[in-house]
Amino acid sequence: MAKRSRKYTHDQAILAYCLLGGVPAVAFTFLWLWGEDHAPDVRVTVVLLVIACWLGFALAARNRVIRPLQTMSNLLLALREGDFSFRARGAGQRDPLGDVLTEINGLGEILQTQRRGALEATALLSAVIKEIDVAIFAFDADRILRLVNPAGQSLLGQPSERLLGRNAGAIGLAECLEGEPSRILGPSDLSRAYGRWSMRRTTFREDGRPHQLVVFGDLSRPLREEQLKAWQRLVRVLGHELNNSLAPIKSIAATLGTAMERSPRQADWESDMQSGLGVIAARAESLERFLQGYTRLARLPPPQAAPCDLAALLERAAALERRLDVEVRAGPAVAVMVDAAQVEHAVINLVKNAVEASLDQKSAKVRLSWRIGGGSVEIWVEDNGAGISETANLFVPFFTTKPEGSGIGLVLCQQIAENHGGSLALYNRDDRAGCIAIMRLPMPKP
Repeated sequence: MAKRSRKYTHDQAILAYCLLGGVPAVAFTFLWLWGEDHAPDVRVTVVLLVIACWLGFALAARNRVIRPLQTMSNLLLALREGDFSFRARGAGQRDPLGDVLTEINGLGEILQTQRRGALEATALLSAVIKEIDVAIFAFDADRILRLVNPAGQSLLGQPSERLLGRNAGAIGLAECLEGEPSRILGPSDLSRAYGRWSMRRTTFREDGRPHQLVVFGDLSRPLREEQLKAWQRLVRVLGHELNNSLAPIKSIAATLGTAMERSPRQADWESDMQSGLGVIAARAESLERFLQGYTRLARLPPPQAAPCDLAALLERAAALERRLDVEVRAGPAVAVMVDAAQVEHAVINLVKNAVEASLDQKSAKVRLSWRIGGGSVEIWVEDNGAGISETANLFVPFFTTKPEGSGIGLVLCQQIAENHGGSLALYNRDDRAGCIAIMRLPMPKP
C-alpha cells in the first residue's frame, strides 16, 4: 500500500490548529454582535479587531513553536556538517525546550572534544609514521594503495604522489598481500630494495570495508651491527688466546737464539734447549686444540631427530663422569624427538662443567634431573660450586676462565639446544652457592 503524501507542512499544520482553536471565540463574538442592537460601523470594527487578534495570536503561537524547531534544526545541521562551535540560547531554562537545547549544546561540546582528541591523535600518529624508519603501506579491499609513509616511499624509490591510488601489482607489492602474513624478504622479492627485510601483514577495517596493512622492517642494519659485535668479541677472544701462546713462544725463541749465539756455550745449554722447545711444543698444541674446537663449533651438522628415551640418555651421560658420583633424580617418563648423540654430548659437557665447579667444595654434589612444563622438557644440571662470575661472557665463543679450557663447551651446548628448537640458560642458585643449567627441548607433537 502506497504511503499517502502529506498535504501540509508542519508549520502550516500548527497555524491551522491555532486558527481552529480560535473558531469558537470568533463564532461567539459574531453571534453576540448580530444578536444585539449595534451600529453597523461598530460591528465592522469589532469584527475586524477580532479577526486581526485571532490571526495575530495564531501567527505568534506558530512562531513560538516553529522558531525553536528551526534553531534546533540549524544546530543539528551544523553538527552534521562538523561545525561544533554553535550553541543555542535559552538552554538551561526550566521547561522542556530548555532541556532539549541543553542536551544539544552538551552534544556539541562532546563532539567538539572528541574531534579535538581525534585530530591530536591523528596528528601524533601521522608524525610517528613519518619519523619511524619502518616502511608502512595500507591497501583497501581493491588492493589500491591508500597510505604510505616516507620510509615506504624510500623503499620503492617513488614519491607518494606516484604511489597513492595505484594497484599493489603496479608498484610491485602484489605478492606481499598473499601467502604467509609474516616472513623474511630478500632483493628478489623487493626488486627496488637491497638487503633483507622482515614483512608483517595484518587486516583492519575502515568504513566497514577490509583493508590490509603491510609493514617492512630493514634487517640489514641490525644484522650488520650484530655481525660487528660478534666480530669484535671474536677478535678479542682470538687476540687473547693467540697472545697467551705467542708471547711465551716469542720470548723462549729469543732466549734460545741468544744461548745458541754464545761462545763458548753453557754446559747445560742442551737441557735449556729441550726445555724451551717443550714449552713451544705445548703452546703450539694448545693453539691446535683451540683451532680444532673452532672447527668443531663451525661444522656442527644439523640434528637428525629420532625417538629417544630421555631417562636412558641422561643415565648414560651421568655414568661417563668418574670424578664424582652424579645423582640422577628420576622424572616423568618421556620420549623426545632429538638427535641423541648431540643432546648427549651437550649434557656431558654440562655435567662436566658442574663437576669441575664443585670439586673444590668439601661436600661436592652434582644433580641431574628433568621435568615437563610449558610444552617442553627441561633438563636440569645443578651443582654447589662457586657459581657464575662472568655472566656477560657465558656464551661468547672461545672465552674461558679455565687454564686448559677452550671456551666452546657452553657455546656448543647452546647451539645444539637451539638447533633442536630449544634453549639453554645458566643461573646462580638462590638457595645456596652453585649454578643451575637448564636445557629446554620441545616436546614432540601428538
